[in-house]
Amino acid sequence: MATVDTAPAGPHAPPAPRAPSGSTGLPAQPRSAPRVEHPHVGVPEQPPASAAQTLIGSVQRAMRLLETVAGHEHGAPAKQLARETGIALPTAYHLLRTLVHEGYLHRDRGLFFLGEAAERLSSSGAAQKRRSTVVDSLAQWRDLIGVPVYYAMYRDGEIEVVCVSDTPGNPAVQEWADFRETGHAHAIGQCLLSQLDESARRDHLARYPVRSITPYTARDDHTMLRRLERMPRMQPVTERQEYALGTVCAAVPITVGTMAATMALSLPAHQADRLLPAARQLQCEVGRRVGSLALAISI
Repeated sequence: MATVDTAPAGPHAPPAPRAPSGSTGLPAQPRSAPRVEHPHVGVPEQPPASAAQTLIGSVQRAMRLLETVAGHEHGAPAKQLARETGIALPTAYHLLRTLVHEGYLHRDRGLFFLGEAAERLSSSGAAQKRRSTVVDSLAQWRDLIGVPVYYAMYRDGEIEVVCVSDTPGNPAVQEWADFRETGHAHAIGQCLLSQLDESARRDHLARYPVRSITPYTARDDHTMLRRLERMPRMQPVTERQEYALGTVCAAVPITVGTMAATMALSLPAHQADRLLPAARQLQCEVGRRVGSLALAISI
């Protein structure tokens, strides 16, 4: 279950085409006859092929077989599938063998089931739908608050910025220093690291040691670890020009099971007075939708 704190944020932020018809004149009449002028006649276009002429029957039949197999949780024999789809049995056998060969079906004791290839298509479609949910949410918050919005997560020991939603008028922070290697310097990274246990934090900093990239960045691992320890659990994290000069950022922590994630925003430094109100508004919006986002944010 995803959770998000709705407490107010404290001070700090991150990195921040009509083609003319051809025409022909009619030949002139014989000299003895009066000349008759005819208007140019356009060359008629070929009628487009009907939809039925462009369809491939074998593909249609194969799709019907796949759909029918999907409706049989415990599998179905070829004869039943042929009968339910209205496909001649010899043709059904041929298509079923092909689908098995390509991995879209598998056969066990005379019964046909969906294969791994079909399952991959299904899971890919589901993942795209979940990603679309996140992208749409970020775009709504971007327009509502008037800031670039980021979604990031900590996966397999790495900081991963999954989605960014911005506009020409409110551009996102350019990644001038690798986000994965500079988690200590931006609000996204600090927010994700604050959700990890001490061992995981130390492991991350051992692989990506603290280094100063602006005059405001933490100076060493010890300083960063102390800061992470003092961060209130599940509270927004802010940083000011630690990753990019002229940029302030805030990140809202989200936890889905054991996965650490965050929604974040950035602003130019001259709008620093908007940072905390914007962070509180983002936190509130995420809190309202976190239930519906619980599955989607695991993309």
